[in-house]
Amino acid sequence: MPRVNPVTGKSDVPAEHHAVVDSVVSVFGGVRGPFSMLLHSPRLAERVLGLVTFFRDESVTEPNLRSVAILAAVREREAAYVWSAQVGAARRNGVSEDIIDLLRAKADPGKLPPEEREIVTYVRQLMRTNRIDQAAFDALKKRHNVQWLVELTTAVNYFALLSGVVNAFEVAAPADGDKLTV
Repeated sequence: MPRVNPVTGKSDVPAEHHAVVDSVVSVFGGVRGPFSMLLHSPRLAERVLGLVTFFRDESVTEPNLRSVAILAAVREREAAYVWSAQVGAARRNGVSEDIIDLLRAKADPGKLPPEEREIVTYVRQLMRTNRIDQAAFDALKKRHNVQWLVELTTAVNYFALLSGVVNAFEVAAPADGDKLTV
């Protein structure tokens, strides 16, 4: 049970912010998860929502590689709700069950293909120490351009932000979603 009542629709926010709720519904099909908490601050929710559509529709990072990075980040943050939501997206983006299982278990990324291994190493360092060692940084910078690296890094931190919201407010993962033991 969340620590505060979740916003579930327009009736839970002042009329002047109904358009924000409509925007959330248009992106997600309903109000749930982190946005059920973020909508307690509709202006903040409105600004955060822009990043969702950017990462879905405009980012130069490939969806499958971005999904690997996102799962690595939310696993480090032990965010069961965000994990559950993002596993489905990862599968739709072509991430293999082997990679999903490895990330769920926080297993050694040495078994992954080189690009995915470099991404997981980069993300884990960032989530665990808030730093990236030069070798991990250089590996991705050599493989991709700076814009790609900026967008990947921002996506990872965006999903860490969402993880913090659902964890702080104890938003439960959907019963039918992929399970993450934390």
